[in-house]
Amino acid sequence: MAEEASVGNGFVERMLQHPLFRSFLWFALFRAFYGAGILVVTWFLASEAEAPLWVSVLFLLCSMVFSRLLFRGIKRLTSKQADASD
Repeated sequence: MAEEASVGNGFVERMLQHPLFRSFLWFALFRAFYGAGILVVTWFLASEAEAPLWVSVLFLLCSMVFSRLLFRGIKRLTSKQADASD
């Protein structure tokens, strides 16, 4: 049983150290928080601000492009920090 626990821990550690998995994990966390914020702003635009529908659609399209640029910048920043620490 102890061997199974050590194998499981080794697998988790290897997965957390794999660059592709780490990138996916960061992207998932980023999208979760950023997406929640975008939904709140879109809901406000559609219901409380009395803006036309096209404003909400335009905001969602712009946020889609902006989120990719923002994540790309965050990814570069974290990769530079990881390279500096090695």
